[in-house]
Amino acid sequence: MNNGKSKFLQREGVQSLIASLICIVLGLLVGYIVLLCINAQGAGRAIVSILKNFLYFPKPSVALEYFGSTLAKMAPLLMCTLSILFAYKVGLFNIGASGQYTVGAGLALFLALKYQMPWYVCLLAALIGGGILGGISGALKAYLNVNEVIAGIMLNWISLYCINMLLTNVKESSTTYTLALRTNAPKGLLPHLGLDKLFSDNKYVTLAIPLAIIIAILVWIVMEKTKLGYELKATGLNKNAAKYAGMKEKYNMILTMVIAGCLSGLGAAFLYLSGIEQWSCAQTAVPAMGFNGIAAAFLGGLNPIGSIFSAFFIQHITSGGSYVDKMVYASQISDLISAVIIYFCSFVLFFKYIMKKIVAKKGGNA
Repeated sequence: MNNGKSKFLQREGVQSLIASLICIVLGLLVGYIVLLCINAQGAGRAIVSILKNFLYFPKPSVALEYFGSTLAKMAPLLMCTLSILFAYKVGLFNIGASGQYTVGAGLALFLALKYQMPWYVCLLAALIGGGILGGISGALKAYLNVNEVIAGIMLNWISLYCINMLLTNVKESSTTYTLALRTNAPKGLLPHLGLDKLFSDNKYVTLAIPLAIIIAILVWIVMEKTKLGYELKATGLNKNAAKYAGMKEKYNMILTMVIAGCLSGLGAAFLYLSGIEQWSCAQTAVPAMGFNGIAAAFLGGLNPIGSIFSAFFIQHITSGGSYVDKMVYASQISDLISAVIIYFCSFVLFFKYIMKKIVAKKGGNA
């Protein structure tokens, strides 16, 4: 009986799931303690609001509409998660996902608003822009041995200010935000394909949601079932051994970062071409989507399929934070609690390592 239990716990998927649940519980516990320290009376209600998110609304039609908005924001987060995951599998840390996301957003919005380009052209531009930026980090790593983390961070800031300058050409005259896509460039909006009807006519529910899930499945197939995926992972494990085996290790590193950049850029287009948000040309920080993707990737056990669920959970609590009572807590508290939970989600690999050691020890004793 114990032997069967030990074999069950040795499974990779089981360990990832248990480690993820531990991180989620710890994150919620620490978040709750923070709320207790600020205002003990409203702490319970606040943490429940975060967890409920769209279920906060008692009317089913309203809850369904807000559920659609959570899914609309999950799609770009999933793409950033896949970007981080894909690079990590090849031994690279794509900290530049936020910059690639920024370039994707800028190019998609600029082409839609300035030149009235249709949505599929804007999607392609976002994909190519993110891919080029990712490729720069990959080339610097492959040929000059520049750490991709340093290159990615520098490119994040360069991308942000370049895109801010570019989008001032298509911003509203009275605010720092870009023109509303729905009224100024309707051809740039992603099609609904009837999905909006399933979510109480939520106009932000678009093609992006099923497309992001399909891409996650394709990434899993490429990484696990193809020669390309095998070569990329082999390069990540030991680039010298991969070179000795006849693999093009430099090409593989650059290709990995190009694909990772494409995924991040496409994620930005999924968000902004849905019309759910407008870009602020005065923002001084890169979008958090790329950094949240790091936590989602580890929470999902570095598995593309698991990332679908982890991206949804992180977006769920992020959206749920907006329902915390602003009369009791400062408006920033929702971001703080979400950040605490997301931070703990990045410890999945640590808890997974501890579990492996415990299971191995028990197996040895048996």
